[in-house]
Amino acid sequence: MTTPSPAMRARYITDSVSTASPVKLLLMLFDRLVLDLNRGEQALLAGDRAEANTHLKHAQDIVTELHVSLNLDVWDGAAGLAALYAFVETELVNANVHGDAAKVKAVLGLMEPLRDTWREAALAVAAAEG
Repeated sequence: MTTPSPAMRARYITDSVSTASPVKLLLMLFDRLVLDLNRGEQALLAGDRAEANTHLKHAQDIVTELHVSLNLDVWDGAAGLAALYAFVETELVNANVHGDAAKVKAVLGLMEPLRDTWREAALAVAAAEG
Protein backbone atom coordinates (compact mmCIF):
# COMPACT_ATOMS: atom_id res chain seq x y z
CA MET A 1 0.00 0.00 0.00
CA THR A 2 1.37 3.41 -0.92
CA THR A 3 1.36 6.37 1.41
CA PRO A 4 -0.85 9.22 0.20
CA SER A 5 0.92 12.35 -0.92
CA PRO A 6 0.72 15.44 1.30
CA ALA A 7 -1.60 17.04 -1.28
CA MET A 8 -3.95 14.03 -1.22
CA ARG A 9 -3.95 14.01 2.57
CA ALA A 10 -4.70 17.75 2.71
CA ARG A 11 -7.56 17.29 0.23
CA TYR A 12 -9.01 14.45 2.30
CA ILE A 13 -8.86 16.54 5.48
CA THR A 14 -10.40 19.55 3.75
CA ASP A 15 -13.22 17.43 2.34
CA SER A 16 -13.80 15.74 5.71
CA VAL A 17 -14.07 19.07 7.53
CA SER A 18 -16.21 20.78 4.91
CA THR A 19 -18.76 17.94 4.85
CA ALA A 20 -18.87 17.29 8.60
CA SER A 21 -21.99 18.00 10.61
CA PRO A 22 -21.66 20.61 13.37
CA VAL A 23 -21.53 17.83 15.98
CA LYS A 24 -18.87 15.90 14.08
CA LEU A 25 -16.87 19.10 13.58
CA LEU A 26 -17.00 19.83 17.32
CA LEU A 27 -15.73 16.33 18.08
CA MET A 28 -12.99 16.68 15.47
CA LEU A 29 -11.89 19.95 17.08
CA PHE A 30 -11.77 18.40 20.53
CA ASP A 31 -9.88 15.34 19.26
CA ARG A 32 -7.29 17.58 17.62
CA LEU A 33 -7.10 19.78 20.72
CA VAL A 34 -6.29 16.76 22.88
CA LEU A 35 -3.72 15.60 20.33
CA ASP A 36 -2.07 19.05 20.27
CA LEU A 37 -2.00 19.19 24.07
CA ASN A 38 -0.39 15.75 24.30
CA ARG A 39 2.18 16.64 21.65
CA GLY A 40 2.87 20.02 23.25
CA GLU A 41 3.38 18.47 26.67
CA GLN A 42 5.71 15.81 25.27
CA ALA A 43 7.72 18.41 23.36
CA LEU A 44 8.12 20.52 26.52
CA LEU A 45 9.23 17.47 28.48
CA ALA A 46 11.77 16.73 25.73
CA GLY A 47 13.03 20.31 25.85
CA ASP A 48 11.87 21.12 22.32
CA ARG A 49 10.32 24.57 22.81
CA ALA A 50 9.87 25.20 19.07
CA GLU A 51 7.86 22.00 18.60
CA ALA A 52 5.89 22.69 21.76
CA ASN A 53 5.10 26.20 20.53
CA THR A 54 3.68 24.83 17.28
CA HIS A 55 1.31 22.47 19.07
CA LEU A 56 0.36 24.83 21.87
CA LYS A 57 -0.40 27.68 19.45
CA HIS A 58 -2.64 25.34 17.46
CA ALA A 59 -4.34 24.25 20.68
CA GLN A 60 -4.86 27.93 21.56
CA ASP A 61 -6.41 28.53 18.14
CA ILE A 62 -8.84 25.65 18.65
CA VAL A 63 -9.88 26.84 22.10
CA THR A 64 -10.33 30.36 20.75
CA GLU A 65 -12.56 29.00 17.98
CA LEU A 66 -14.60 26.99 20.49
CA HIS A 67 -14.90 30.09 22.67
CA VAL A 68 -15.97 32.57 19.98
CA SER A 69 -18.42 30.13 18.39
CA LEU A 70 -20.18 29.47 21.69
CA ASN A 71 -23.73 30.84 21.65
CA LEU A 72 -24.36 32.17 25.14
CA ASP A 73 -28.10 32.58 24.52
CA VAL A 74 -28.92 28.93 23.82
CA TRP A 75 -27.90 27.18 27.02
CA ASP A 76 -27.76 28.24 30.67
CA GLY A 77 -24.37 26.57 31.13
CA ALA A 78 -22.78 28.42 28.22
CA ALA A 79 -21.42 31.22 30.42
CA GLY A 80 -19.59 28.69 32.58
CA LEU A 81 -18.19 26.98 29.50
CA ALA A 82 -17.08 30.37 28.14
CA ALA A 83 -15.28 31.05 31.42
CA LEU A 84 -13.57 27.65 31.18
CA TYR A 85 -12.44 28.39 27.63
CA ALA A 86 -11.09 31.80 28.71
CA PHE A 87 -9.20 30.15 31.58
CA VAL A 88 -7.76 27.49 29.25
CA GLU A 89 -6.67 30.11 26.73
CA THR A 90 -4.78 31.97 29.46
CA GLU A 91 -3.22 28.79 30.83
CA LEU A 92 -2.02 27.73 27.38
CA VAL A 93 -0.41 31.10 26.73
CA ASN A 94 1.33 30.95 30.11
CA ALA A 95 2.39 27.33 29.57
CA ASN A 96 3.86 28.24 26.21
CA VAL A 97 5.65 31.38 27.42
CA HIS A 98 7.12 29.66 30.48
CA GLY A 99 7.64 26.19 29.00
CA ASP A 100 5.42 24.73 31.71
CA ALA A 101 4.49 21.13 30.89
CA ALA A 102 2.54 20.83 34.16
CA LYS A 103 0.14 23.57 33.02
CA VAL A 104 -0.39 21.76 29.73
CA LYS A 105 -1.08 18.53 31.61
CA ALA A 106 -3.59 20.36 33.83
CA VAL A 107 -5.37 21.77 30.78
CA LEU A 108 -5.41 18.30 29.26
CA GLY A 109 -7.02 17.08 32.48
CA LEU A 110 -9.83 19.58 31.90
CA MET A 111 -10.30 19.16 28.18
CA GLU A 112 -10.19 15.36 27.82
CA PRO A 113 -13.24 14.81 30.04
CA LEU A 114 -15.03 17.66 28.27
CA ARG A 115 -14.30 16.03 24.91
CA ASP A 116 -15.56 12.70 26.22
CA THR A 117 -18.73 14.34 27.54
CA TRP A 118 -19.44 15.95 24.16
CA ARG A 119 -18.89 12.58 22.48
CA GLU A 120 -21.31 10.87 24.89
CA ALA A 121 -23.88 13.61 24.31
CA ALA A 122 -23.55 13.25 20.54
CA LEU A 123 -24.03 9.49 20.79
CA ALA A 124 -27.07 9.92 23.03
CA VAL A 125 -28.66 12.38 20.59
CA ALA A 126 -27.91 10.12 17.64
CA ALA A 127 -29.43 7.13 19.46
CA ALA A 128 -32.55 9.15 20.34
CA GLU A 129 -32.94 10.28 16.73
CA GLY A 130 -32.10 6.94 15.23
